[in-house]
Amino acid sequence: MTERDHVTVNDPRGPVNSGEGHQYVYYGADWMIRKGVESLRIGMQDRVRLADRFAPPVGYRAAADRLEKPGSVVLLEAPPGSGRRAAAIMLLHELGEDEGADGVGDRFDELPGTEKEESPLAPAEGDRFLLDLSRITDAEEYGEAQRRLAVHRSQVQEAGAHMVVVLPWDLAHAHAPDLEPHTVKLGRPRGVAVVTRHLRMNGLAFRSADLGGDGLRRLCDRSPLRELARLAGLVRAARDSGRFGTDFAGWLDQAIHAVTDRAGEVSQQVRTVLTAPERALLLTTAVFEEMPADTVYAAWNGLMRTVRHEEETTTELARTDFGARLAELGIERGPDGRLRFARLAYADAMRTYFWANFPGIRDDLRNWIGHAAGLRGLTTDDRVKVVVRFGEHSLAVGRPDHLIDLVVRWTDGATGAPRDPRAVAALELGLGHEGFGGRFRSWMYHCVTSRTLPDSLIRVLTAACLQSLAATHPDQAMVRLRHLAVREGEAAREARKALLGLVGRDHRRYRLLVESLRNRARREPHRSEPQLRLLTEVSRSDRAPDPPPWPVLFRGWETVFSQPPTPLWNPLVRSWLDAAANDPSREAALGGMVAATHGRTAALHRLYAIACDWSGPGRQPSRAAVAARFWEHIDHAQYARAEGTEHAGAGPRTTEEAR
Repeated sequence: MTERDHVTVNDPRGPVNSGEGHQYVYYGADWMIRKGVESLRIGMQDRVRLADRFAPPVGYRAAADRLEKPGSVVLLEAPPGSGRRAAAIMLLHELGEDEGADGVGDRFDELPGTEKEESPLAPAEGDRFLLDLSRITDAEEYGEAQRRLAVHRSQVQEAGAHMVVVLPWDLAHAHAPDLEPHTVKLGRPRGVAVVTRHLRMNGLAFRSADLGGDGLRRLCDRSPLRELARLAGLVRAARDSGRFGTDFAGWLDQAIHAVTDRAGEVSQQVRTVLTAPERALLLTTAVFEEMPADTVYAAWNGLMRTVRHEEETTTELARTDFGARLAELGIERGPDGRLRFARLAYADAMRTYFWANFPGIRDDLRNWIGHAAGLRGLTTDDRVKVVVRFGEHSLAVGRPDHLIDLVVRWTDGATGAPRDPRAVAALELGLGHEGFGGRFRSWMYHCVTSRTLPDSLIRVLTAACLQSLAATHPDQAMVRLRHLAVREGEAAREARKALLGLVGRDHRRYRLLVESLRNRARREPHRSEPQLRLLTEVSRSDRAPDPPPWPVLFRGWETVFSQPPTPLWNPLVRSWLDAAANDPSREAALGGMVAATHGRTAALHRLYAIACDWSGPGRQPSRAAVAARFWEHIDHAQYARAEGTEHAGAGPRTTEEAR
């Protein structure tokens, strides 16, 4: 159990590849021992993993009992480090555990805590929402958040949905009085219980007596729960490395030293290393640990050039050799030719030290990583590790702009360029950060609403929406994908496919997408063609949820058929004719499509012509029967139209209008 989420703790899961192309696993094995970057992801598999490691805090059962009632809103009040966010996630997760296997039970949305939503909440019965306000520190900002919370509460209660809110600890004096009846105070669970559950789920065999040491007891009593989860991850890392003995006691001892002593050890070493090349080599190895020695050497020289260190005038043969430099600094070269520090988690502490204590070189480090993350000799996983290591510390010192700068740099490519896994990793890292996630979401929105974008950036934005944003803010992911999907080109086609996959069988999101496309087509008639093209595709039978939301479909057809007929109508109408031929329950589409024309002659003639072509010259019995029923609806609509215009002297229209 972690303070704000669980994904960064143990057994990290790579992004799901739900489209064409390569799948990149962005987070390596050392992601589990990260500090300073906490993910927002609350997908089903992540919640199941958290459930295996979760130690309920004091007051948890009372909160769960309150949340069971439809329309309930539960507010959690707990100090930082107590596992309050994890408790909120588990409350909502357990509430939906018994739901059906049709995927509906997976539904779990997080609402933005500070920025305003781009679409209405529109909850339905049984929906579950998380609102985490724990990061808010400004009283004025909290007041605005409480006003939005009041609106959300009313909507959730009226719809019979469920919502859990994590309140800010340091602003208890600013809580609105009407929040008190809904508030549950949580107490910190026993630290040793948290460590025990994580160790067991990490596959480590131990005895209860192994956890009785004074050092571990002090950590369990005082450390935030995310640090205890990190400690358990370090025990596993010590075991898996094969460099720290073969018994649990030795692995635990190494992990405790890594948590308690590394910062001081790093500080002492850097103070004794006074030359720029040696300090640069320490930092380079910390960023490129477990990567080939030749690549580290190239990155080291690149860093010295970037910080404008003057080259030595002597030839390299006259200088201290690279191996001797490594040995002097306590850097090992393994049998595989990759470099590492001898002590567990030393590289992480080294990176933390440099980012905290050398603020003047942070811009240089951004420029250095922009080039060094693409060096030859690095695998895709290596490059992504470098980006994650750089990014976590940039975010920790409040420089999200450095990650955004790199995303732009790595995607400033020609049309048709593939997506860059470094850029995807950087963007996903930013989106998953609690403090700066809103900054990255806003930047993405600015990008997708810009006039022009390179294909490589469209692909990166699409991947980030599908693999990261959809897990935490699916409505915002849908909005951004919609803006990308209405563009021209192959990259936009990929965004369109991602959007349709995201909407899938979700009735609520399908309705929001249809309404959004209809509204934009109406508001901007001079720019409506891309919106109508996408709406036409969304309105096909193979795109609609099951069971079909007939009122939503009717409104979509109504907008499409209000325009002059185009060839885009053919796949739309044929898809519903196919559906009606295969499933009698889909026959409602026949009358619905005709009614959506509102008797427009040109539209009716085009529907008639499409049905004729669909039924074929052989007139297969099943198709002929469906076509005949469709034509009956068309005839009734034409007859009603003719009756309505007869007294006005309107003459018959010809099928030429449909051409």
